[in-house]
Amino acid sequence: MTEPFGARLRRAMDERGPLCVGIDPHASLLTEWGLNDDVAGLERFSRTVVEALSDRVAVFKPQSAFFERFGSRGIAVLETTVQEARAAGALVLMDAKRGDIGSTMAAYAEAFLRKDSPLFSDALTVSPYLGYGSLSPAVALARESGAGLFVLALTSNPEGGEVQHAVRADGRTVGATMLAHLAAENTGEEPLGSFGAVVGATLGDLSSYDLDINGPLLAPGVGAQGATPADLPGAFGAAIRNVVPNVSRGVLRHGPDVSALRASAERFADEIRSALPTG
Repeated sequence: MTEPFGARLRRAMDERGPLCVGIDPHASLLTEWGLNDDVAGLERFSRTVVEALSDRVAVFKPQSAFFERFGSRGIAVLETTVQEARAAGALVLMDAKRGDIGSTMAAYAEAFLRKDSPLFSDALTVSPYLGYGSLSPAVALARESGAGLFVLALTSNPEGGEVQHAVRADGRTVGATMLAHLAAENTGEEPLGSFGAVVGATLGDLSSYDLDINGPLLAPGVGAQGATPADLPGAFGAAIRNVVPNVSRGVLRHGPDVSALRASAERFADEIRSALPTG
């Protein structure tokens, strides 16, 4: 059987540190790198990031939208990026935020979580806001394939609060309800469950939420969005060991120089390591 994603992630985080680097080929970043905003620029950008960092970061998080905007040729670059990153030993979290119902959700799951798919990734971001149960096809296929999911729970964008902080009839917020669902998915899993939550690093004190879901917590917002590694323990408390801090522009803006990319990633990794409690 395929080793579950949670076990593979725990090992990668313990061996390499928990840093997750986004692969986000914004048009502006391509320009900063001296590349054209076209498929050739996209390919050069993505390959450089993978070659520079695949032996030293735990997770890559390619943002599917920045590849999709180039149509089928962009998707082909994404397929290659995923395959090369995984072959080099990094885990790949596809940031596609898919969410739908029934056979459509099942098809999204097959695109990213079926083992023989060209886009097969170690994990996928998903949106539960058609109801957590709508994710059932993705949950089932992730379990079968040894993959993982990261469910949007407490995102850092200000618009998210109108949904995620809404209070249900039982007195719990919607975001807290998503965390409770994930804790149930991960019950009894060792050393770490495969079903994680997306929880923004810029949200500040999260002590009113139970983040002990026995699964990973993807924490976007470190770097360009304002959060620092030193902020993580105060925000995540006892769950800090399971936090996967995501940095994108903070590292990527140092390209295309491979040495500068590596140095930036290593600085963030060192700062994160220093912020974590010892023992």
